[in-house]
Amino acid sequence: RFLWDHFSVQPMDKNDKKQAGKYLDGYLWVDHMEPHAERRLEILAKYPQIKDLFGPDPNLKWILGSVVIMQLMMAYIVRDWTWGWLFLASWAVSGTANHMLSLGTHELSHNLAFVENWKNHALGMFCNVAMGFPSTVTFRKYHLEHHQYQGVDVVDTDIPTPLEARIILNSPLTKIAFLILQPAFYALRPQLACPKSRDMLENLNWLLIVSTDAAVWYFWGFKAFFYLVLGTLLGLSIHPVAGHFLAEHYVWDPYQETYSYYGILNIFALNVGYHVEHHDFPRIPGSRLPKLHAIASEYYPVNPKYQSWVKVMWDFVWDTDMGAYNRVLRTLQTHKNGVQKLKDKKNARTQAQAAAASTKKDN
Repeated sequence: RFLWDHFSVQPMDKNDKKQAGKYLDGYLWVDHMEPHAERRLEILAKYPQIKDLFGPDPNLKWILGSVVIMQLMMAYIVRDWTWGWLFLASWAVSGTANHMLSLGTHELSHNLAFVENWKNHALGMFCNVAMGFPSTVTFRKYHLEHHQYQGVDVVDTDIPTPLEARIILNSPLTKIAFLILQPAFYALRPQLACPKSRDMLENLNWLLIVSTDAAVWYFWGFKAFFYLVLGTLLGLSIHPVAGHFLAEHYVWDPYQETYSYYGILNIFALNVGYHVEHHDFPRIPGSRLPKLHAIASEYYPVNPKYQSWVKVMWDFVWDTDMGAYNRVLRTLQTHKNGVQKLKDKKNARTQAQAAAASTKKDN
């Protein structure tokens, strides 16, 4: 809260066309709720069969489990490698694998591997063993709020604080530093901007990962531990797959706050590139998002999308119109008003359907 209060910015004047193209003097404040809830209602009314795509992906546990085992084997293999080869393997192999595991914990936060909540938590902690950081339980807390309160000031901690935005501004050097330190910002921002009390599950997550980190270091040596931890840090910073952090919600079009990418890197990202689709239907696992896209295709081609996550990172660094301010913000009251309007709309639709069914029965 301090970060927002102390480094507060004024809502952008939406009638100021000069500012509207840059957003560098403040975030893009809007007076409507996030778009996905209403889109979800509309798409389901037209394509009710989409509900058949809901639910866990039975293959996800095998995919994530295999990546964890591969990473532990690699950690053992590289324990005697020279530092040069170790750095290369940490970026190319461990960075890609551990970023995939981090996106696996993203899927697990939506219970998309198992029906039972505890099994998703357990698999998330198993993923953290290879990542070297106890992130899954804490991530789940904040990520579900990101969906429910997308763009809501303070509550959605996916949005850089004004402090971050003021520091990086539009300097290429500070933007590069921001990308390199992105794992730290994602880890610390929620704790500082919207702190939550730690629960027993988080403590268990920490105890498990600290113990396994210590075991890897003790039995296989520092380089094995270094390979796992550095892979996570590099994979979430200057790495091709990490471009999705910028591509998902940074505002490149003033009328769009979520974007999709349909390129080949989705293979290593569990289809997180289908991000408009994911926010429309977070209960659909990444493996089925292409099916959703095919069923409701008219709702997706019109959305701005990216051809390259690497180019997104390049543009973010060198485009002077881009910065951490390029995010949509709304007040909590705006969100609540939108939710109420959506409830009223759903009730009106339900009543109309009931009346139509009654008339049909009478006839």
